Amino acid sequence: MSKPVLVFGYGNPSRGDDAVGPLVLDYLAEHLDLTRIELLSDFQLQIEHALDLQNRELVVFVDASVDCPNRFAFTPLTAAQDQSYSSHALSPAALLQVYQTICKQPLPPCFLLSIQAEAFELGTGLSERCADNLEQACRYMEQFLSQPNSRVI
Repeated sequence: MSKPVLVFGYGNPSRGDDAVGPLVLDYLAEHLDLTRIELLSDFQLQIEHALDLQNRELVVFVDASVDCPNRFAFTPLTAAQDQSYSSHALSPAALLQVYQTICKQPLPPCFLLSIQAEAFELGTGLSERCADNLEQACRYMEQFLSQPNSRVI
């Protein structure tokens, strides 16, 4: 049976700042009670991940972003068929659209935690700026997921 909360961190740990999605999951695994929270990691979103959204009360996607204007952003998501819909990798909005199409169920509340990133070179670690952004985003997520009332936004 699925846990009610899914946090899905995606990115490539071998490509510098792209590692922030999986690194948030590592942080949450060390700092939270995961009784009701499932942590899922992959390099990118795929159509098959739509099935991971079934029977959830809350879903949070976590990814690096070069377009994030602040250290991090936490934004609500809605389903949308975008240009990634038929590509190898999907956006979170396109994945939500796939979920609605195949599961015929309403979406749980879904959010995207975008973490400002700048360096994606193969074989490098996090940039100093991204490491600071990651630290702040992790603390935010820890607080958000620790407070039961915070899940109703």
